[in-house]
Amino acid sequence: MTVLSAEQLSKQYNGTLALNNLNLSVDKGEVFCLLGQNGAGKTTTINLFLGFTAASSGKAMINGIEVHPNDSSTRQFVAYIPEIVQLYGNLNGIENLDFFSRLAGFKYAGAQLSSFLLKAGLQETAHRRSLSTYSKGMRQKVGIAIALAKNADVILMDEPTSGLDPKATDEFTRICKELAADGKAIFMATHDIFNAVNVGARIGIMKQGSLVHTLHSNEITANELQQLYLETI
Repeated sequence: MTVLSAEQLSKQYNGTLALNNLNLSVDKGEVFCLLGQNGAGKTTTINLFLGFTAASSGKAMINGIEVHPNDSSTRQFVAYIPEIVQLYGNLNGIENLDFFSRLAGFKYAGAQLSSFLLKAGLQETAHRRSLSTYSKGMRQKVGIAIALAKNADVILMDEPTSGLDPKATDEFTRICKELAADGKAIFMATHDIFNAVNVGARIGIMKQGSLVHTLHSNEITANELQQLYLETI
């Protein structure tokens, strides 16, 4: 079942084409990784699915509903994890999760909030520590917990492993696979070729706003993908 799709999706900024007739789909339980240089159109694609900007032409669709700026009809289905998860440093993990859950219209007891954080991989000893003491990987886990609390069907991620050490990246990959196994659709913009092969079911390569290649990760090695990526860009 397709939960996220782009149909001839294009975006221009001041006459410059940032995204050119993008067609793609992501199914329930699938991780789709999008590779490309800075400026290739990855973040523009995410912003269109989030409704942060309007398409110049074509459609961005979530659960069969077209995404429009300032329209809440698709917002309930989507969670967003940026490269740097913006949380409140003066609050602890539980308090941050409670705050952002309430913003999304959900109210949970403390035990349920803890269960979301545990499912996201955050150790219980950190739940009531100030966010100012959290590493980037720990902040990412709170972001995942927020997506779980929101019960989002689609999780959009922009460079989620940037700045993570290998152990944290490996743990993040494991959590993403668990989310997919639970039926979440994950769309991830990344520069991390190795992680794309490891976590993604399918991988796309963008160049100058166009999706040039779409591959199944079980049909290509990280070295082969790296070579194709370098030849493409």
